[in-house]
Amino acid sequence: MANEGTKGGGRAGGGRKDDRALYVISVAAELAGVHPQTLRIYERKGLVEPQRTVGRSRRYSDRDIHRLQRIQELTNEGVSLAGVKRIIALEEELDCARDEIDRLQGQIAELRREADQAVADVHRQYRRDLVPFSKAVIRFGPR
Repeated sequence: MANEGTKGGGRAGGGRKDDRALYVISVAAELAGVHPQTLRIYERKGLVEPQRTVGRSRRYSDRDIHRLQRIQELTNEGVSLAGVKRIIALEEELDCARDEIDRLQGQIAELRREADQAVADVHRQYRRDLVPFSKAVIRFGPR
C-alpha cells in the first residue's frame, strides 16, 4: 500500500497531515460507512477526489474520509447528490471567507497597534516642542 506512492495530483505530498493518502477504497468505505461502489459514484459525481497511486489505485486521506462522512450525513437527511455538492462547495467557501476574516482582523489589529504607536510618538514630540507657560517670557509694549 504505502510502497506504491502517489502520482501527480494537486494534493499529493501536500504537507498537511490530514491530506496524506492512507486508505485503500475498501478501508475508506468502511470508515465512511458506505459501499466501495458508492465511493466510485461519489468520485464520478465530483464529490470526492482521491489521490491515485502510480498503479492508478485510489487512496483516500483523513480529509477525504471526513468529507465522505459529511456526504453521508447530508444524503441521510434526504439531500440529493447535486445538493450535497453545492452544500459542500458553500461550506468550503464559508471556511475560506472565515479564514480571510481572521487574517484581516489580525491585519487590522496590527495596523491599530501601529497607529496607536504613531499617535503616541506624535504626542511625545508635542511635549518636546511646547514651552511651559510659566517659563515663557512675555513682553508687552515698549521697554
